[in-house]
Amino acid sequence: MSLDAHVLTDWFAERARDLPWRAPGCSAWGVLVSEIMLQQTPVARVEPVWHEWLARWPKPSDLADATPADVLRAWGKLGYPRRALRLREAATAIAERHGDVVPSDVDTLLALPGIGAYTARAVAAFAYRKRCPVVDTNVRRVIARAVHGAGDAGPASATRDLADADALLPAADELAARMSAALMELGQTVCTARAPRCADCPVYESCAWQRAGRPAYTGPAKPVQRFAGTDRQVRGRLLDVLRDTPTPVAKAQLDMVWSDAGQRDRCLDSLLTDGLVEQTADGLFALPGEH
Repeated sequence: MSLDAHVLTDWFAERARDLPWRAPGCSAWGVLVSEIMLQQTPVARVEPVWHEWLARWPKPSDLADATPADVLRAWGKLGYPRRALRLREAATAIAERHGDVVPSDVDTLLALPGIGAYTARAVAAFAYRKRCPVVDTNVRRVIARAVHGAGDAGPASATRDLADADALLPAADELAARMSAALMELGQTVCTARAPRCADCPVYESCAWQRAGRPAYTGPAKPVQRFAGTDRQVRGRLLDVLRDTPTPVAKAQLDMVWSDAGQRDRCLDSLLTDGLVEQTADGLFALPGEH
């Protein structure tokens, strides 16, 4: 079974959210920055930070010239701050190896620091309008329901998931790129995990899941990600102290952010290991390069 590319792309043209990285004038660099920021972070939190970054660092070389501390401060509350440093590393490689132009080829993109398979494919499809399957949780869910008649996609399989998406895409690059964006948008806004709005779906009539009576998903349960009390929360609080302070701080100041000393020290050690925090010769702590 297939999905009608024209039906999906016409729907996308009418109903897609007006996001700045989708604007016709957005550079490939802008698309790459958005894709890194959007990993595990909602659009509403990303959009204002994206605007700030592109205004401050409109080219990869601009970000490459920034200090790691400035980059981490600008990343703010987006979470998973290692992404910020990886993006700076990728920017440095783009500036040095590719004349400050984000590559369009998936394999070349994959050779950049911190760029994984999803991001490389997303840049090729959304920035360079190539026929390149792009698969995230939303796309997997749409295909599982509309094509396979299942309530959800179940465990991921890169080979199977890419083959499923590839089989749906039309041959023409531009139409395929628009369909990839449409599939993702459909999963994000209509064919959602918990409360799908089937009445608003452009492929309602042909949806295999709808035709099968919308059977419940019976596969393995997905782990629920919690935040309160996790190492992620503690790491974030430790970084908040350093982002808000222009000079290195004593450990006693960091100790105030979390009562569990064992967890707090473990998180500080992990930040040091990840290169997100550095310790000065006199035992103080600072953002990288800021001492």
